[in-house]
Formats: sequence, C-alpha cells, structure tokens
Amino acid sequence: MANVTDLQTKYSKLAQEYSKLRAQNQVLKKAVVDEQANSASFKEQLKLRDQSLRKQEQEMDSLSFRNQQLAKRVELLQEELAVSDAKGKKGKSKADSPSQHGLETQSVFDEDLQKKIEENERLHIQFYDADEQHRKQEAELTTRLQELEKDLEQHQAVVDGLTTKYMETIERLQSDKARLEVKAQTLEREAKECRMRTEECQQQVRRCQSELNRQVKQSSTVIQEKVPFNDTKIGDYNSLNVPPHNRRHQLKARDVAGQALSFIQDLVAALLNFHSYTEQRVHIYPLDSSIEPISPLNQKFSQYLHENAAYVRPLEDGFLQLHQSITEDTVTVLETVVKLKSFADNFSSYTHFLQKILPYQLKSLEEECNASPCTAALIAKNQELQSDMKKVTSVFEKLQSYIKLLALPSARQDAMPQSSTSAVFTQLAACLHSLHDAIKEMSKHYNQKASFEQELPTITQKLCTTTECLLGSLGSLTSSTGKISTFFSNNLDFFTSSGYSPRGSTVALNPLQAESMLANKKKAAAYIHAIKQGRTQSVPYREALSNRRILTSSTESREGLTQQVQQSQDKIARLEQEKEHWLLEAQLGKVRLEKENQRIADLESQLAAALGGSPNPRPAAASTLSESHEEAEREQNAAGKETTLCTSLVGMLCTTPTVEHVGDEESREQLIKTHYMARVGELTTQLQISDSKAVHFHSECRALAKRLAIAEKSRETLSEEVRLANQNVTRLQDELTTTKRSYEDQLSMMSDHLCSMNETLSKQREEIDTLKLGSKNWEVIGGIGVAAGA
Repeated sequence: MANVTDLQTKYSKLAQEYSKLRAQNQVLKKAVVDEQANSASFKEQLKLRDQSLRKQEQEMDSLSFRNQQLAKRVELLQEELAVSDAKGKKGKSKADSPSQHGLETQSVFDEDLQKKIEENERLHIQFYDADEQHRKQEAELTTRLQELEKDLEQHQAVVDGLTTKYMETIERLQSDKARLEVKAQTLEREAKECRMRTEECQQQVRRCQSELNRQVKQSSTVIQEKVPFNDTKIGDYNSLNVPPHNRRHQLKARDVAGQALSFIQDLVAALLNFHSYTEQRVHIYPLDSSIEPISPLNQKFSQYLHENAAYVRPLEDGFLQLHQSITEDTVTVLETVVKLKSFADNFSSYTHFLQKILPYQLKSLEEECNASPCTAALIAKNQELQSDMKKVTSVFEKLQSYIKLLALPSARQDAMPQSSTSAVFTQLAACLHSLHDAIKEMSKHYNQKASFEQELPTITQKLCTTTECLLGSLGSLTSSTGKISTFFSNNLDFFTSSGYSPRGSTVALNPLQAESMLANKKKAAAYIHAIKQGRTQSVPYREALSNRRILTSSTESREGLTQQVQQSQDKIARLEQEKEHWLLEAQLGKVRLEKENQRIADLESQLAAALGGSPNPRPAAASTLSESHEEAEREQNAAGKETTLCTSLVGMLCTTPTVEHVGDEESREQLIKTHYMARVGELTTQLQISDSKAVHFHSECRALAKRLAIAEKSRETLSEEVRLANQNVTRLQDELTTTKRSYEDQLSMMSDHLCSMNETLSKQREEIDTLKLGSKNWEVIGGIGVAAGA
C-alpha cells in the first residue's frame, strides 16, 4: 500500500512538472514565432535599405557625372576667358565700352562659377558624410542581424531540448501508467481471490460454528446429566476441568491497568499540547495571520489540527473504561476484556487522524523551505523533520495493528493460542520502543531547527515563545513514550503469562469457561455462607456420589418402564383396531353366506317347481312369470322406500339396491363405511398436501432467513465501502486543494515570464522604430542630394 502511495505521489509530481514544462514550451514557442517575425521584418528592412543604397549610389554616379560636366564646362569657360583676355589686350585701344561690357560679363561668369564650385564642394561634403553614416548603420544592422540569428538558434535549441524532454517525460509517464494499470489489475485479481477465499473461510467458519454449537449442546447435556461436581483435589472425579479463580492475578491486573492509565493520561496531555502549539505556529510562520492571510493549505491544516481533541481525548476515556472494568470479582483475560475493543477503535481513529494531517505537515514544511529567509541548514532540518513525521505515523499504524489483534478475541468471543498472544505482546513492546526513538529523534531535530531560526533577522517574539512551548510539549511526549515503553517491557512477563488456563491444557481460557468459573465461585461462596449460617448441611462427597448413582439408576429404570407401558398401550390400541376390523369382516362374510344360501334355496325351489309342472308347462310358466312380475314390483316399491330411507339417514349417500340387497342392513352399513373410508382418504390426502406445503414454506423461510443474513452482511460491506469512499473523497479534496495551489503558483510564474517577455518586445519595438526613423532621415538626405544634383 505504501508503494502505491509513493507511486501516486511520484505520478502527481511528474504531472506537475509536465504541466510546468508544457506551459514553458508554449511561451517559448510564442517567443520563437515572435523572433521569427521580427527577423523577417528586419530582413525586409535590410532589403529596403539595400534598395535605397543602390538608389543613392546611382544618384552619386549621376552627381559625379554632372560634376565632371561642370568641371569640363569650367575649363572651357576658363579657356574662353583666357582667349577673351588676349583679345582684350589686343583691342584695348579700339574701344573701351565693349571691353567694359566684357569685363562685366566676365565678372558675372566668375561669380556664377564661384557659386557652382562652392555648391559642388558642399555637395561633396554632404555625400561623404551620408556615405559614412550609411556604412555605420549598415554595419550596425548587420551585427544586429547576426545577434538575432544567434538568439534564434539558441531559442530553437532550447525549444528542441524542451520538446525532447517533454517527449521523454510523456513516454516515462505512459510507462508508469501502464505499469500502475498492470499492478492495479494484479491487485484486483488478488482482491477477488482474497474475497473468494474469505467466502470459503466464512462458510467453513459457519460449518465449524454449527458443528461446535452441536458439540457444545451435546457436551452441555452430558455435563448436566453426568458431571454434578468438580473436584480439584481428586482428579479422577473431574470430567470438566474448569480453572479456579485467581485473585492475585486480578489484583495485579488492576494495579498494572492503573499505572498504564496514568501513563496514557500523560501521553494524551502531551499530544494535545503538541497539536495545539503546532496549530499556533502555522498561524505565525511563515506568514503571520494577524498581518496577512495564510495559504489555503495552512488554513486546512490549521482546521484539522483544531479538531485534535476529538481524536485524542477518547484514548483516555476508553482506557479509563477498561481500567474500571477490571475488578477483583471479574476474570481478566483477552477473551473477556470487552472494553479493549473500544480503546482499539479510538486508537484507530487517532491513527487515521495522523494519516490525514501527514501530507499537510509535509507541505507546510515545504512552504517554510520556500520562504525567503530560509537558509540551507533550515531546509536540511525541515527535510529531516519530514522523514521523522513519516516514521512516527508508520509506527502508530503498527501499534494500531497490534492493538486490534489484541482486541480481536474479545470481539469474536473466541480464545487465542498462548504462543500467538506472546508474539503479539513482544512485537507491541518493540513497537513502543520504536515510537520512543522516533519521537526522541524528532525532538532533537526540532531543537536544532529552533536554534537555526533564532539566527534569522525576521524572527519575532511570538514565534520564539510558540517554538519554546512546542519544544516543551515534544519533551513531555518523549518522556511519556519512554515511560510507557519501559513499563511495558518490565511487565511483559505478566502480559504473556496465562493467569487462567485449564490444567493440562495450553489453550487460553474462553468466555464460556470464564462464565462458568464465576458462576462456580458465586455458588461456592453462597454455599459456604449458608453452611456458616446453619441453613444447609454438608453431605460427604462419596455419599453424594453414591446417592447420585442410585438416583440416576432409579430414574433410568423409571424411564424404561414408562417407555414399556407406552409401547404396550400403543400395541393394545393397534390390536383393538385390528379386532374391530376383523369383526366387521366376519359379519360381512356371514351376510354373504346367508345371501348365497337363500339364493341357492330360491334356485332349488324354482328348479323343483319347473320340474314338477311339466305336463302343463305354459300355464305354469305364465303363472310363475306373473308371480315373479308381482314380486318384482313389490321389491321395487320396497326398494324405493329403502332408497328414500338411506337418503334421509346419510346425506351424501344415495344408492339403489338390487333385489338381492332388499332389507339388508349389513349392506347399508358397508356402504356407509365405504363412504367414510373414502372421506378419511380424502382428508388424509389433504393433510399430506398441507404437510408438504408446510415443509415448502419452512424451506422458503429458511432460505429467506439466509438471504436476510446475506443482505445484512452485504449491508455491512456496503457501509464499509461508503466509509472508505467518504475517506477517498476527503483525500481527493485535499489533493484537489494541493493541485489548485500548484496551478496558481504556475500561473503566477507564467505571468511574471509574460511580463518579462512583454518588456523585451517593447524594447525591440523601440529599436525598430529608431531604425525606421534613421531610414527616413536617409531618404530625406537622398532627396536633398537629388534635388541639389538637379
């Protein structure tokens, strides 16, 4: 489970790094795109500058050509001036007015030439200055372009590196995810197998429980009938060996429980102080809640720490109830100490509380490490404290497991083997020593951390006071855990010894034996008290045994005679029924015999009459037929009356008897008997149907009872799942808070990065505007040069 938690922590950290790298990648991509756009714009500007440079070179060539033309013209003018001067000297005497006019013309040309020369010189100077400035700007732009290309290559290399790292991180996360999925599937299969094995074990336990209940009932019957006394002096008379009551063991157990209660009270007070001062420190450092709000993580941590009393106080209350349940008149073994289960539940709830606040403690220490005045030594001590807190929480989890094991016999009402009990107590003592060592190490690291914090310039008096109180609570916690571990080790022999156990057996005392032992103790005390008061006389043991044997034999003989009498009565009743049946059969046989004799007599008389009247047969036959007809009519009339009579006597029986059954009461009784027998058969069939329905309903009720038990178990399972789901929801909410905080930190980092990028972009835009302004100045200078050339 710890490995799964570590993997989940690593996975969450990798996810945070991945989101951070992804955000940085997006920013770098945008920066690269902007730099590419700026490079393209610079290339376009360079192209325009080249075009303007070529244009200015063409203008310079045209100006050079124009300058050469002007120089040639000046030379021609100078030659003409020389010729005109020579002619003027020759014809000086001819006319003064034309020479005066020529001189004036010559002076005008000289002035014009001088102006042209000055303008040409000025244009040469401007062209040289513009050429030098253009070369400087071209060199600067070339250098700037090279720098931008280098920056572009560096950004591209960074982007490639981040992309590679991003792909490697994705592959690693995918492999971790696949591995975790495989592990989750394996754990699910193991959980299913465990559930199946648990169901099988539960079925076996139910079968064993039913078998044990049957054996207990049988044994109880045997004990009640065969074992009237229990003698600890003469072992031959003992069929059930119940241990005697150990008063010294009870007094020792109560004394040990009282000492443990005082140590538990000290431990509870130290834990309450530790959690309370930790809550005060969270409100003070690294941010003072009275000046500025603390982080949401520390707020949640403070809220959980504020609830510590609801988890710590029940430890003292549960152990106090356990101490009160141990008296001189009770039996103190693991199987009978029911209050140990409530103390184990309270300890489990406090362990869950430590597991819940552990991530917040670690995050709070990380937040202290991220604070500005935190030094490297403080960071190291915070990391050591993180490992100490993890160790303390793991030791509390082990203690919870062992205490639950000790409380299990009282919850299940079953005895635990003595070897298992000794092993659990030994491991519990070792775990208590580990807890003392872990808390001692944490106290030492906290002292070192406090000494380092005293050297910080931003430390306050409130924080110093809270830290001193926290160190004091840690000292008392170390002292109380040391006392508990020493006390448990000193009394380990008492805990592992069997104070109550049947003689000749290594199995511990079970609750039924404890109840019978207390009942025997009460009976013995009442019997001795009655003997002292003279209300009862004591009978010798051997005489009591002989009386018991006589009483048992007489009881058995009386029960045997009672069974014989009952069997004889049943046999007599069965014989009476058979007698009545055979009497009825005899009467019916007699009736049939009389009918047959009468019929034979009638046939003989008819035969004799037929043989005696042969000379005149026809009249005799006619007379005989008429007589027979009249007799048949009489019989029919009589039969009609008898039929009506039978109908009135028997409501559901209606018969029409023949000539042979006229006046036959036995036949009527036989018909009545047949009717009632058929009715009894119908009622028997209905009774069998009712019995089958009752058996069916009974089986259905048993099935419904089983289904109800299964539904109760499923309800308990679902309740446990709901509790676990609520714990998962709480844990996920905590993780959501942590993730939200990390995302907010990333957004703040991204905002700072975007601000720096915006500043860089604004500087680049200013440089571009400066270059554009310089290019415009060059265009203005070129236009002036062109105008001057023209």
